[in-house]
Amino acid sequence: MVRRVAIIGAGVSGLASIKSCLEEGLEPTCFEKSDDIGGLWRFTETPEEGRASIYPSVFTNSCKEMTCYPDFPFPENFPNYMHNSKLQEYIQMFAKHFDLLKYIQFKTLVSKIKKRPDFPVTGQWDVITEKDGKMETAIFDAVMICSGHHVSPNIPVDSFPGLDKFRGSFIHSRDYKGPEKFKGKKVLVIGLGNSGCDIAVELSNIAAQVFISSRSGSWIMRRVWDEGYPWDMLVLTRFETFLRNALPTAISDWLYVKQMNRWFRHENYGLIPLNRTLRKEPVFNDDLPSRIICGTVVVKPNVKKFTETSAIFQDGSVQEGLDYIIFATGYTYYYPFMDDNSIIKSSNNEVTLYKSILPPRLEKPTLAVIGLVQSLGATIPTADLQARWSTRVFKGLCKLPSVSSMMDDINEKMGKKLKWFGQSDTIQTDYIVYMDELASDIGAKPNILRLFLTAPKLALKVYFGPCTPYQFRLLGPGKWSGAKDAILTQWDRTLKTTRTRVVQNTEKSPPLQFLLKMFVLPLLLIVFWLGLTNRIPAN
Repeated sequence: MVRRVAIIGAGVSGLASIKSCLEEGLEPTCFEKSDDIGGLWRFTETPEEGRASIYPSVFTNSCKEMTCYPDFPFPENFPNYMHNSKLQEYIQMFAKHFDLLKYIQFKTLVSKIKKRPDFPVTGQWDVITEKDGKMETAIFDAVMICSGHHVSPNIPVDSFPGLDKFRGSFIHSRDYKGPEKFKGKKVLVIGLGNSGCDIAVELSNIAAQVFISSRSGSWIMRRVWDEGYPWDMLVLTRFETFLRNALPTAISDWLYVKQMNRWFRHENYGLIPLNRTLRKEPVFNDDLPSRIICGTVVVKPNVKKFTETSAIFQDGSVQEGLDYIIFATGYTYYYPFMDDNSIIKSSNNEVTLYKSILPPRLEKPTLAVIGLVQSLGATIPTADLQARWSTRVFKGLCKLPSVSSMMDDINEKMGKKLKWFGQSDTIQTDYIVYMDELASDIGAKPNILRLFLTAPKLALKVYFGPCTPYQFRLLGPGKWSGAKDAILTQWDRTLKTTRTRVVQNTEKSPPLQFLLKMFVLPLLLIVFWLGLTNRIPAN
């Protein structure tokens, strides 16, 4: 019987893992290298070795109702999209509310995790830690790795000939801590992800000129969606997911591109992805198009090579007089504490994990990696459900298929990933499909049909409304008595912080006609069109 569980990292995934262990009667010990919780969201003035680092102006891309732990809603007075300090405040509140801090050993470095000699029988691990210069070895029945993947910066020096000759300065976005030193300078940002776009927009207020270089383009989305509602409260619904997966690929692709271009035409701004139909994670930035149209940010193709003072781009254009280069080029997977690196990491910076959590070839399923998945959904509820699934696996309550079946599942999902999201270093997935898959395994997926028969009002909210995390605490292990009420009042909390001036009362949530306009009417038009074309005889 698994009892003692080692948890590496006290960020949002580590806290979810501690709580899940407690819910299952396990004994968690969390090792945190720094002196506080929060992980990625704990801002520091300078980057710290071995942990993630953010810049002061970081805000969340998911709104509070979609971001929260599923049994701990944000306070209603918190803004919908939060500054990193506000999210860190919430993380502290969560840890205090569930009394999680006593299970964390701070300022403790995990230097090595290795299988014990009798691992094929016991599934146990030796975890070697260091604190105050003293080494200690402890035996654990299972390990949950929650250290994230925003630790080891990727600067692809070999991809940019001449970089060693560049006379200016270059840094990775991990080292960016504000715009002050770039005042009046010419700056090239390489990478069209969230960090690259955030930094480019912020620098455009103070730099002489900002250029942003992209190899493959990206879709840009705004946080403020139709009629002013948070984007994810409208887009991440079960009904929308059903439509996307039920429609023929050609129609689904056409609707996707149309939706992505509803704010502005990406080709007019040099941003459109090379493969426009890929569901690659979009960039969230409410200001980038206005900076481009005002000329303070200029979009460029990939860099071909550098000279001492300039960048030469793939289209032959040259930008002279560059002072700084900022590489917003992502991260590599980094698990220096693993004695056997092949357990998690395979070639080409890719990982092979069942359910994106479990190494499939272990003799005993006692190692879980929490928080590697990237999707349109928020990290916190995803990590929470991953941790709940993992602890059930540890206890033998969630049965696993054979190794060959797990590998077949991984390969099948990899094929779907390449089709929908393209080649990437991160584990991309369809948020609601993935969450439902994990929830089904542990008996926590909402039964929509039963809800329509027993609680029709709640069923409508669950199926047509936003897929908020509370849905995964309605039933099953970890059931929360407040989940139903949290779902029924989610729009009240959403509008609480924007309706700060007294105005004539209108709808408190998206009206039915809005949902019809967004989803049902387009579907009916498509069905009508298909029927019409089928009635037209071929020449």
